[in-house]
Amino acid sequence: MSDFLAHPWWLLATLLVLALAAAYVYVMRRRKARTLAFANLDMLRSVTPRNQDRFKHVPVAILLVGLLLLTFAMSGPMAERDVPRNRATVMLVVDVSNSMNATDVAPSRLKAAQAAGQRFADDLTDGINLGLISFAGTASTLVSPTPDHDATKRALEKLKLADKTATGEGIFAALTQIQTLNAVLGGPDGAPPARVVLLSDGTQTVPESPDDPRGGFTAARKAKEMGVPVSTISFGTLTGTVEIESPSGGTQRVNVPVDDESLRKIANLSGGDFYTASSLDELKDVYSTLQKQIGYERQRGDNSRPWMIAGTLLAILGAFAALFLNRRLP
Repeated sequence: MSDFLAHPWWLLATLLVLALAAAYVYVMRRRKARTLAFANLDMLRSVTPRNQDRFKHVPVAILLVGLLLLTFAMSGPMAERDVPRNRATVMLVVDVSNSMNATDVAPSRLKAAQAAGQRFADDLTDGINLGLISFAGTASTLVSPTPDHDATKRALEKLKLADKTATGEGIFAALTQIQTLNAVLGGPDGAPPARVVLLSDGTQTVPESPDDPRGGFTAARKAKEMGVPVSTISFGTLTGTVEIESPSGGTQRVNVPVDDESLRKIANLSGGDFYTASSLDELKDVYSTLQKQIGYERQRGDNSRPWMIAGTLLAILGAFAALFLNRRLP
């Protein structure tokens, strides 16, 4: 088997098609020679339609091209295509810190994230195990990875805001879930591929440094060791604000701009991809891109169907053309 054809020896059948074409040319020449030898040429020209000679070979030409395409189809042409994955794990990690209440993304960052996450769960390939982690000051496993994507959709509806941002805890919680599932699913084919999709809007606040043992950068390095890329989505704008309680008992408005740099570094350290989204539509586009990356894999496979269809249609067209142009099959 070659890289392009699964059964290249079937191409030898094209010799039969070429032989058929040669036989047709031979028969046509013999017939013309006999006609010229015994017919009255003036009378023949007067009774023969002028356009008959122009189109009489078209049906056979169409039929021969169709046969060539069918022969090529039998040789098993190969092509790369996207094949749905039936073994993979995706952990969706969502920031629920108070900054996600900012309304720079309507109706709010959190509500937009919920809507886009539910659509992501809807579009994800059926065979993929999907789980959900929420994090603020601590991380909570809301849904362990499962092929029941509706469980994640239901959990997304119930997300609640909380204080602080412990990005590393969210990643570590996702890695723990992946390790647990791999221990169950791992077999002769090894553990299924896994990925963490992290959506956040701000700087880590717990612990102080992302390089601390439980920090975001440390978690990203751990993910790299496990072969689990962390794709990060920086969600929001530089002008986001939220209202918080002030020491005097009232409220005060605080700026909560997105932190692209830390999320980009987490993606780079783990081998994942970094995305930005400043609106619900942009976030949906990011999730759509991730869904295509995660839900499908490129594989070389059989691509004979279009050639088979084209060859069959041309063969049928050639037969009809013979009936209507020559009033007989070729």
